[in-house]
Amino acid sequence: MIVISEQDARALVSVEDAIAVVENAFAAMARQQARNYPVVREVLGYRDAVFGVKTGCDTALPLLGLKAGGYWPGNLGAGLGNHQSSTLLFDPDTGRASALVSANYLTAVRTGAASAIATRYLARADSSVLGIIGAGVQSQYQLRATLAVRPIRSVHAWNPSADNLAALGRVVEQLGLAFTAESSCEAVAGKADVLITVTPSKQALVQASWVRPGTHINAMGADTRGKQELDPLLVAQAAVFVDEAAQALTIGECQHAFEAGLVTERSFRGSIGEVIAGLCQGRRSASEITLFDGTGVALQDLAVADLAVRMAARRQLGSVVAY
Repeated sequence: MIVISEQDARALVSVEDAIAVVENAFAAMARQQARNYPVVREVLGYRDAVFGVKTGCDTALPLLGLKAGGYWPGNLGAGLGNHQSSTLLFDPDTGRASALVSANYLTAVRTGAASAIATRYLARADSSVLGIIGAGVQSQYQLRATLAVRPIRSVHAWNPSADNLAALGRVVEQLGLAFTAESSCEAVAGKADVLITVTPSKQALVQASWVRPGTHINAMGADTRGKQELDPLLVAQAAVFVDEAAQALTIGECQHAFEAGLVTERSFRGSIGEVIAGLCQGRRSASEITLFDGTGVALQDLAVADLAVRMAARRQLGSVVAY
């Protein structure tokens, strides 16, 4: 078995490479060559932590495995990241474990990649203003991934923490872009061509009336029951694309509009994988508001972990242990 550390994972997988393999995973899902299995995600009742397991199989590659981990809100005080996870890959031919990959960085980069893929296929080609609601660590991955697919010139952002907002601003300016720290979510939403929400919020931060025609939205924060970033009316009015419909309705941004009776699975235009594979039309007009509900699926995690393993073999990184 090969073991890949957090340090090695960061060295092995770039944002651009993550975008490529995650895009392939989405397309394989649409072609029925890959499948995510039901997610287990539970509140532990200990340390205020949330723990989950995501599993899946891509028969085209083939690729089989799981990612286990979650959110420990007290970790920062101990000098650790709040998000902790690991991916275990198996030999699809024998079922034996083949790789253990640290997945903290890889989870962050694959989340940015998923958002960027949606932006590539759904946002207007001339989109140049990026709005980010939430300025935690993930916002920087969202920023860099978006830059890989659209000619962004300016960034408007909001966050309740002034320190986090300033940190994001420094990164934006280092990349040569204009940055504006906004005092409200409404100001961000009203100026964005591409709007990314990436928070742990449990209440709507963006109202339908704030979003301009032609905006593309990546709702990336909701991945657990109860989380919410958007007005359910906005979800109902937009052309909605999902990573996986079942997750969108139960743990994603769409859960609230679904529970209110505003949307059903039939309301979705399609999955982002179907758009990639040419099985579904994406944006239909320059004035349409498009929305990607990115809940995060196992095959994204497996794809980037598999990439790390393959790159480690080429560059002679990682540790091989007897198993």
